[in-house]
Amino acid sequence: MPSLGFLKKKRTRDQNSDPSNTSQPNSPVTPTASKNFDSSAVPALQTQSTAASATSTSQLGPAIHQGQNHQSQQSIQSQPSYQGQQGQPADKPPMQNPPLQHPYVSPTPPQPTPSPGAQPQNLPRIANLINPPEHDGSSQSYQHQISSSFPVPPANNGAPSNQQYPPIMSQPQQIQDQPRVTKGKYSLADFEILRTLGTGSFGRVHLVQSRHNQRFYAVKVLKKAQVVKMKQVEHTNDERKMLGEVKHPFLITLWGTFQDAKNLYMVMDFVEGGELFSLLRKSGRFPNPVAKFYAAEVTLALEYLHTRNIIYRDLKPENLLLDRHGHLKITDFGFAKRVPDKTWTLCGTPDYLAPEVVSNKGYNKSVDWWSLGILIYEMLCGYTPFWDGGSPMKIYENIMKGKVKYPAYINPDAQDLLERLITADLTKRLGNLYGGSQDVKSHPWFAEVTWDRLARKDIDAPYTPPVKAGAGDASQFDRYPEETERYGQPGSDDYGHLFVEF
Repeated sequence: MPSLGFLKKKRTRDQNSDPSNTSQPNSPVTPTASKNFDSSAVPALQTQSTAASATSTSQLGPAIHQGQNHQSQQSIQSQPSYQGQQGQPADKPPMQNPPLQHPYVSPTPPQPTPSPGAQPQNLPRIANLINPPEHDGSSQSYQHQISSSFPVPPANNGAPSNQQYPPIMSQPQQIQDQPRVTKGKYSLADFEILRTLGTGSFGRVHLVQSRHNQRFYAVKVLKKAQVVKMKQVEHTNDERKMLGEVKHPFLITLWGTFQDAKNLYMVMDFVEGGELFSLLRKSGRFPNPVAKFYAAEVTLALEYLHTRNIIYRDLKPENLLLDRHGHLKITDFGFAKRVPDKTWTLCGTPDYLAPEVVSNKGYNKSVDWWSLGILIYEMLCGYTPFWDGGSPMKIYENIMKGKVKYPAYINPDAQDLLERLITADLTKRLGNLYGGSQDVKSHPWFAEVTWDRLARKDIDAPYTPPVKAGAGDASQFDRYPEETERYGQPGSDDYGHLFVEF
């Protein structure tokens, strides 16, 4: 069943308190128009669901085929997750606070302004790992308004906003090294809450529409009392801090945060295509070129995080979202942490834990490269190498034994890479050696990948999600009962001092 990336999945374990628009991001307060992607020209292959949890039918590219089913492990913790659209960040408006609560109501909402935007991508095919796609230069603007089922009070006493909008950039911005301003940037009044995208132990994720630019975003709402009860204060603050410092094509974008007396709000991209987990379950397993495409995008994202001394620590298909063009977005930074040296926290998903984590040894970036190996194995085989009846303790025993069985159908170069990633010997694990991430990228399995083109999303994805671009299409997500408690109600704030950065 499609779930949201930053909602903790049931395969997640933690034992202590340590903690779409895809080519051009758009701030919820910046009026822009996005291009439409012509998915009608994409030949797709209808497949049947292979997992009972899958809820929507997907169309797979010619390379994807049916495979084996896979069961996920039970979790000890859960937290809401979310994905979404991106846009150029805007300066903080004079009369705005960050959203995650109800949208800002303006008497005369700004209308989307056409912009040159990035070129639409061509037909998805793995052949473009070698040859870049051609573009026709066409782009279109759209405007889509949906009435909210939540009544929203007018902001600024009904006065029109005097917000100034920066010029729209036609080219993607370069990665920023300095933290972006996200605290107190929006308020509930800036958005209309449309529907629930996912739920978790701490709250839920909503699909919302900006009242300023009519674009769609995901708002992750966390109940303060539950976060404190589950001893997740440090993880929650780390997630907010890490997301505020990163900006990369294959990472979810945090546009802003805010809070009220009862809840924390995080405004992020709405990633329409749903989870890679759902696609993998419907496909059974991925062909070698398809797994290679997704693994390459994850490799670039991990490389970016590691250059900033950030360990992700929760890599798995549930936390990989597909944008409307089929490119990945890593979401759910609940376990991400800046670690210049070592850390000892036992956290993550049992199937994906490295042996140094299970054995309570100090660890660093090496655990993410182990997890990449497990991810590639699961994409190629349809199951994780150490899975055993769903018992976490048995999985830990298998991890410590380190015996991996490789099916005969696995590509020889892929198996060689996996043997160099899924190894307990840190002096041999690729990514952890002197060459760092370059050792992984230079491996023969990735020989045909043109990394600079992939980083620019100049390579077409092997699968295009069947979604309507820019229309708030949440068809790839399950339906959930809506929240009955109204957000933004006044009251005593007993835990606000624990979340001062929100």
